[in-house]
This record gives sequence, structure tokens and C-alpha cells, in this order.
Amino acid sequence: MNDSLLVDLLAHAVLYGTPLLFAALGELLAERSGVLNLGVEGMMLLGAVMGFWAVQSLDAPSGVALAALIHAFLVITLRASQIVSGLALTIFAGALGLSSYLGNDLNLAGVPADASFQNLDVFGLADVPFLGPILFGQNALVYASWVCVLSVALYLVRTRPGLNVRAVGESPAAADAMGINVTAYRYVHTLAGGALARIGGACFSLAITPQWVDGLTRGAGWIAIALVIFAFWRADLCLVGAYFFGAFSYLPFALEARGVAEGVPSEVFDSLPYVLTIVVLVFVSFGFAKRRLGAPAALGVPYVREER
Repeated sequence: MNDSLLVDLLAHAVLYGTPLLFAALGELLAERSGVLNLGVEGMMLLGAVMGFWAVQSLDAPSGVALAALIHAFLVITLRASQIVSGLALTIFAGALGLSSYLGNDLNLAGVPADASFQNLDVFGLADVPFLGPILFGQNALVYASWVCVLSVALYLVRTRPGLNVRAVGESPAAADAMGINVTAYRYVHTLAGGALARIGGACFSLAITPQWVDGLTRGAGWIAIALVIFAFWRADLCLVGAYFFGAFSYLPFALEARGVAEGVPSEVFDSLPYVLTIVVLVFVSFGFAKRRLGAPAALGVPYVREER
């Protein structure tokens, strides 16, 4: 039973959905504070290359955090366009930018990882029919992502700082009048979002494919942004959506391994997650859809006290 197509697809949906889940949770925190971060793809690529290098050199770098800090400074302090800043960051750090330069300069291409996250056998239940490989045979990053989902959900709904950040995202002027430091909340949650995006990138180079190659994330950052919308800005639904997209990401490999759908170009299946992403982003571009889906009212809107 555990060798069936369904079990294999569901188990890998969890694995392939984990980097999307980390990145989506990070984007969720940033957007809840009113900051739209379109630089997720670039941050994930930096996380992939620097995470791989950290394992190879046993020297975890701290400079990667600069990407989120630069974006926060531009859009919060300087009030630059959040869309332009995010796109610029992705181009700068993307597959043909800084991540590619670092990977090639540090001679990481084609080198197997010295260490990677291996699947665990939780409570000895990994071989249990059907549920074993799906729930109890994953790597540590998968279980860490579940903890993050629960933590983010409780944080946003059950804690005072979480309620404050939601207030900042909905009405920064009202939050400011209540004594909430809008700038500080936006900085902290943008940086936290960047950190989670980098963990998501590291999932690729240290768990899914333990190596580094140019463009390793293959547009996962854009899927993560759409996933936040798809999940109605809720942490629990981010998990469901991430595994949904993860299943589509692994589907071509599962079908190819079993000789299913022969004659159908693999590009057809490879494109499915991105087609769905485009549909979601186009749909939400309409104002009425954005309001109905529950987007923070001040998302993408700079705030300066003197202007209110």
C-alpha cells in the first residue's frame, strides 16, 4: 500500500510543500503588517545558496538577513514602492544575480551536500500503512514547519502583539493613535518574513535536492505569494494550500516514474502550479476580490504620521 501512487504523491506533497509553507508564513507575517514583499523568490534563492554553503563550511553566515532589511528600509523608512522594491530584490538576488554569483564564486555547483535533512521514523510509525510515510516518515524541517504554522496562527489571533500587527495592517493611523509603533511592527515582521523565506529556500538545497544549482527554487517564491492570497491570509490554510501546490510540483515525477501519461509533454504538468498561481494573482488584482478574500486594508500602503 505504501508504494502506491496515492501514498507516494501525498508524502511528497508534504515534502515539496514545506518550502512553500515556510515562505508563505513569512509573507503572511509581512502582509499582516501591511508590507507586500515581492522579493520572496530572491530571498529563497539566497537562503538556498547560503544554507548550502553554511553546511559545507560549518560557518553560518549572517549577511543574508540584509536582503529583508534592505527591503524593509526602502518601503517603510523611505516609502518606496513595495512592488518595485520587491521586484528589484528578486532580480538582484535571483537566478542570474547575487545567488548565482555566490554559488559559482564559492564553487558550490555540482558538489554534493556534506549533510542534509534525512527522513525520520517518528515513534517507529513510518512503515504504518498509508499514514506512515505521510505523517511519520518526514524530515525535521517538515515537523518544524508544523510548529511554525501553529505558532503563527496562535500569535496572530491569541496574543496582544499579534492583534497589534493586525491592527497595523488594517489601519496604521488608528494603531498609531492607540500608541502602537507602526514602523517597529512593520520592520520586525518584514525581517521575520525574510527569515522564514530563507529557511524555505534552504529546504530545497538541504532536504529536497541536497545540492545547489542556479535557480534551484524554480519560482517557488511567486507561488508562496499567491498561496497567502489562496489561504485568505490565514496560517492554517497556508498549510493546506502549500501541500496542494506541493502535490502539483511532484506530480510530473510521480507519473514519469510509473510510466503514466506517456506521450504527454512533461512541461504540461510542470506548468500547472504556475498557471494556478497566475490565475490567483490575476483574480486578486480586482479590488472587490481583494476585499472579499480578507486582505489587510493597508497592504502596500506606506504610513507616515505627519501625513494623516
